[in-house]
Amino acid sequence: MPETPQNLTADTEIVRQRLDKLRRLNEEEGYNPYKPEKWNVTHTAQAVAETYGALEPEQADESAALSMAGRVMTIRRQGKLAFAHLQDETGTIQIYFQLNALGEKEYEFFKKWIDTGDIIGLCGHPFRTKRGELTVAVKSFQLLSKALRPLPEKWHGLSDMEVRYRKRYVDLIANPEVRDVFRRRAAIITSFRSTLESHGTLEVETPVLSYLAGGANARPFITHHNALDMDMYLRIAVELFHKRLVVGMMGRVYEIGKNFRNEGMDLMHNPEFTMMEVYWPYCDYEVMMNLTEELIRNAAVASNGKAKIEWQGTSLDFESPFRRASMVELVKEHTGVDFSSLTDEEARKEAASRGLEVKPTDSRFKILTEFMEEFVEDQLIQPTFVTGHPVEISPLAKKDPLNPDYTHRFELFCCGKELANGYSELNDPVDQKARFIDQMKKKSEGEDETHPYDADFVEALEQGLPPTGGLGIGMDRVIMFLTNSKSIRDVIFFPTMKPLQAGEGQK
Repeated sequence: MPETPQNLTADTEIVRQRLDKLRRLNEEEGYNPYKPEKWNVTHTAQAVAETYGALEPEQADESAALSMAGRVMTIRRQGKLAFAHLQDETGTIQIYFQLNALGEKEYEFFKKWIDTGDIIGLCGHPFRTKRGELTVAVKSFQLLSKALRPLPEKWHGLSDMEVRYRKRYVDLIANPEVRDVFRRRAAIITSFRSTLESHGTLEVETPVLSYLAGGANARPFITHHNALDMDMYLRIAVELFHKRLVVGMMGRVYEIGKNFRNEGMDLMHNPEFTMMEVYWPYCDYEVMMNLTEELIRNAAVASNGKAKIEWQGTSLDFESPFRRASMVELVKEHTGVDFSSLTDEEARKEAASRGLEVKPTDSRFKILTEFMEEFVEDQLIQPTFVTGHPVEISPLAKKDPLNPDYTHRFELFCCGKELANGYSELNDPVDQKARFIDQMKKKSEGEDETHPYDADFVEALEQGLPPTGGLGIGMDRVIMFLTNSKSIRDVIFFPTMKPLQAGEGQK
């Protein structure tokens, strides 16, 4: 008999009873429920429903040989017969145990040793009960794994969100709709790949661990490489690696992978998250906006069957062309303040009059960004491309040649949340070097989330980067909207959680 793991100590009466039953099962029957290595599954619950759904009440197909496996969710014993529900990854189906069909020894084994939560394999045939429920009559079965912990009291309605996030495996057992969300997540990511590859875009992999955390203004996670005796960083973005690949003549490239930012956690933020970034040479930010629309529209159809969807009671239209408006236009529309005609001093006065904290050195461009964040973003419900970002907050984007204080950059907002960020990539190495130096100056003045100076990237630009359009999409947020999920934690299998007590997760 396997040793009892330390974390399965009898901390509850039910667990104690299950441990005792496991011991007796081994001693009395000589049976180790963890010994079986496989079971030949020929039919899932969904396949049985699809294939034999036309059976009439009290009709059976005894010629059908079904071999199934799954978790026992309920048991109703009635003397010489018992009904149970078997759940597998596709759904749940009723199963029927009868003394005459199984024989006394096997039926008694079922009665004595099988509990809810146990995983079994079975062979049988389909029939429909007098009451009309499609059922599998069990001819033989085997206990494949003993559950030492019980299912939630109401396995079909586990609702404590804290428990659901911390113990996702229980959540997935108890709430089939959660499994559906993650299958839809997979369909959305597959759709992204299909759309990108239809445009001749190559999927690539770039480092997660680096000596610089570049590509975005964000606070990184720091670790230490013992052999090199140097600090290293988990990536916050893949942008600078991808542009190096474009320099190296790899053409159109994309990557879907994990980024890490050492920042706060809320309904929209997790320190570990999935990003999609794509870079196309010889394209600009307008091409990237078109691509963004196509990616999200196709993903909406892949996950919902349509591009007009509901999110938490709000109708969202991903089918129609997304609105495009500059930051200056939107701020004027929502606040009445026209930053195109303000001086720095006038902008500071406007900010102060509206309760915003400003420094004597704050420029009108920095204040414009604060106005956007404070007064506009929450009002952008339908998908909207915000364009015309100031240069000082866009260190990697090309300047607008008609208005060089701004850049050819966009952010996509929906329901007040940023979903995507893209631009015509800065490919002027002299300009890029100057912007990196300006970022380092801001860092010395106390701004933590500034872009580091990356000398190798500047050298790569000196090798020659063609005109390039780039795009980054927060996959978790897009998936959240397309699956009607309230929180980003609902679409991440194992979201980061604060430990319940010191040392949790290290046992």
